[in-house]
Amino acid sequence: MIKRYTNPAMGRIWTDENEFQTMLDIEIYACECMADLGQIPKEAVPVIKEKAKFSVERIREIERETRHDILAFLQAVAENVGDEAKYIHMGLTSSDVKDTAQGAMMKQAAGLILEDLHRLHAVLKRRAAEHKYTVMIGRTHGIHAEPMTLGLKFALWLDETERNIRRLEAAQDTVAVGKISGAVGTYANIDPKVEQYVCEKMGLKPARLATQVIQRDRHAEFMTTLAIIASSLDKFATEIRNLQRTDIREVEEYFHPGQKGSSAMPHKRNPITCERVSGLARVVRGNAMASLEDVALWHERDISHSSVERVILPDSTALVDYMLRLMIDIIDKLLVYPDAMKANMNKTGGLIYSQRLMLALVDKGMARETAYVWIQRNAMARWLENADFKTNVTNDPDIKQYLSAAEIEACFEYSYYLRHVDTIMARFGL
Repeated sequence: MIKRYTNPAMGRIWTDENEFQTMLDIEIYACECMADLGQIPKEAVPVIKEKAKFSVERIREIERETRHDILAFLQAVAENVGDEAKYIHMGLTSSDVKDTAQGAMMKQAAGLILEDLHRLHAVLKRRAAEHKYTVMIGRTHGIHAEPMTLGLKFALWLDETERNIRRLEAAQDTVAVGKISGAVGTYANIDPKVEQYVCEKMGLKPARLATQVIQRDRHAEFMTTLAIIASSLDKFATEIRNLQRTDIREVEEYFHPGQKGSSAMPHKRNPITCERVSGLARVVRGNAMASLEDVALWHERDISHSSVERVILPDSTALVDYMLRLMIDIIDKLLVYPDAMKANMNKTGGLIYSQRLMLALVDKGMARETAYVWIQRNAMARWLENADFKTNVTNDPDIKQYLSAAEIEACFEYSYYLRHVDTIMARFGL
């Protein structure tokens, strides 16, 4: 099941091979610019570009001795390049290449997630249009409130997804930066033009100011945005899980032929995929908290953030991508039971029309507070004594003075509550 929804493209972004290759690209671009500036021989660049190669195995072998991954990377490359390797990494510090590469990788990961969000948007819009007038009960505090439609629920999620798209686009822009400015960001040993050139080649913006590292509030914005997206998916999944409960059963996850719900109980049809989404959202939110801890580093940098990011960035981007693919499938195949929705609306014997009755009394000149008391006493009789609400209201001597039987009957029409559905849905082009 996991393999079915895993995006190979996301996995490739965070491989050692891709990270080291991205860093090598940065080093080569820096050499190109330095050659143009006359800082290194122009003839060295073609040699570097042709011979600059590495193997992850060799890098790891060297790292066991150096205890420094970037130096191990540079040594492995130098072994292939030869004498011209002395021009690689001139004036740079490790974070110049590491952070710039990471910015490019985060930008790529955000791009894949944005594609997922747009696909989720499309399926939500389709289901919202399909169920524009599918009437169901709205619930507040878990208690029946007033009629609404399933299409409105989908449109609500559609609206939230649009906000998440805008949030991620902004966060992608925030992290899509690089820095090639040296040990504490002063360009003491490197021309700022090198940074401009490298970032342009990498599709990034130069950080306006950095220390030895790009500041981690950027990464925290990215990670907290992922956490918000995960929390939205958790919200959608939780609602589906609640609506799938046996005593409600208005919607249901698609149950595949041959699927089993329980090792002990053959009858079970459990919302396991929604539960998986809700569970994984907790991991992404926890990772976001770790990213916030990374913001405060000592002076111009320490390395406490690095070990954290090696876990939370690949894990969270992969998880959110995976969760979105799950949710797209869930919404696309969601089973909907309109008859159950109507049956549930009638479970309280008309109590859901209490506000309409109260407002009808107010329209006749009653004080709202008094009308509330009259309607509530009849509602409580339904809750506590199982009395018929409509009959009691119709026979209530106080209410009868203001509303006829026909007027009371009109208050029990659910169509009244849907009269502005078209107006709302038109805001979404539906």
